[in-house]
Amino acid sequence: MSAAGWERAADERGEAGGFRTALAGLTTRGRSFLAAGIAAAICAYVLGQSELLRVGLLLAVLPLTCATVLCRTRHRVTGTRTLDPARVPAGGEARVRLRMDNVSRLPTGLLMLQDRVPYVLGPRPRFVLDRVEPGGRREVSYRVRSDLRGRYPLGPLQLRLTDPFGMCELTRSFAESDTLTVIPRVVPLAPARFAGEARGYGEGHRRAPALAGEDDMIPRGYRYGDDLRRVHWRSTARYGELMVRREEQPRRARCTVLLDTRGGAYEGAGPDSAFEWAVSGAASALVHLLERGFSVRLLTDTGSAVPGESAEGFAGGGQDAAEAAGLILDTLAVIGHSSGEDFSRAHEALRGGEGLLIAFLGDLDEEQATTVAGMGRRGGGAVAFVLDPAAWTRDPSEPPPPGDPHAERLRLLRDAGWTACAVPRGAALDELWQQADRERSGLAAVAREARA
Repeated sequence: MSAAGWERAADERGEAGGFRTALAGLTTRGRSFLAAGIAAAICAYVLGQSELLRVGLLLAVLPLTCATVLCRTRHRVTGTRTLDPARVPAGGEARVRLRMDNVSRLPTGLLMLQDRVPYVLGPRPRFVLDRVEPGGRREVSYRVRSDLRGRYPLGPLQLRLTDPFGMCELTRSFAESDTLTVIPRVVPLAPARFAGEARGYGEGHRRAPALAGEDDMIPRGYRYGDDLRRVHWRSTARYGELMVRREEQPRRARCTVLLDTRGGAYEGAGPDSAFEWAVSGAASALVHLLERGFSVRLLTDTGSAVPGESAEGFAGGGQDAAEAAGLILDTLAVIGHSSGEDFSRAHEALRGGEGLLIAFLGDLDEEQATTVAGMGRRGGGAVAFVLDPAAWTRDPSEPPPPGDPHAERLRLLRDAGWTACAVPRGAALDELWQQADRERSGLAAVAREARA
């Protein structure tokens, strides 16, 4: 929400400067009247016609009088803009409310209100406000909508003052503006078994002691204030001093979502392009896992993460999850293509990590697929949604070419332990999510049978 006010320019720049501004604001009608009056006056002087001179003076004086009156009129108007909501998903609508208050002692004339918005959000809204009484207010609203994610400025708000005859028009602008954030579409996802359960019951979880900085389970020495019920008598007899047990607590489940942003990995543009599908998929997975209590981390092929993210990612569950989701969605709202060509930085950022890995990938060559395959050798499992740019640009009825390299990349990832799903054009994320869950559950069952 923003608010600002303006008043007569002559108060700040002097009467002469304000009058020059008013003359520059003469409309086509006002300029025509002035030119006609001057021409009539010249003709009257040459022809010696006094009646024509009076007509010429009337035509010339009328726009000048209107400009003078409009310039000397003191208007003090404040404006307020309210966005509801300030963050909308792609394809959603937001309502913008404008409120104008006349805080002067004089009524205003006819006001033309205009708000500046990017063309992506729709046509520029314009409103005509009738005379506003002293202390009165007027409220108008309009809707904005965008299928493309991003941050879009709204404003500054402009007011146009006109005289009753339409001879002069003055424009005043408010200084403040607002920003509308269009975030990626978030698809509701069903609970998946490859994601495990939050708070220590999923894959990649280990139990850790409550004592900060220590991961071993060796009993420690007794300290003043420790509960005597925690005394470990066997260790006390072994070490000859009073020893107490450490309290254990489950470690929070972790997940890293890898988003491929390489410009050469995708083809096409627009809200239905492959890259936008990948961004929406990453946003949906992150929000879903946050709601289930996971500590999530967003990573791109360049190794960059969300500003403000801790080393272990954003913690899920509770009120912090909503704030974390907002930060992640704001980051994804403006994310674009990178100039990278491989995943070396992402591989370095994932080294030594644990937990579930979910990747949204574009086109891969053999070397890139090999690098990604190496990322899956970690605890917690790895799931990949791989988009084939050729499949997104060719006719859906056209069969894939023989020896499709995309199928070879999927086979390479699966051989490395990934649960890899091909993403056809216009695929539904929730269906692919459940498909990946079924495939990973089948692989886990086969592995248990092999161990048995």
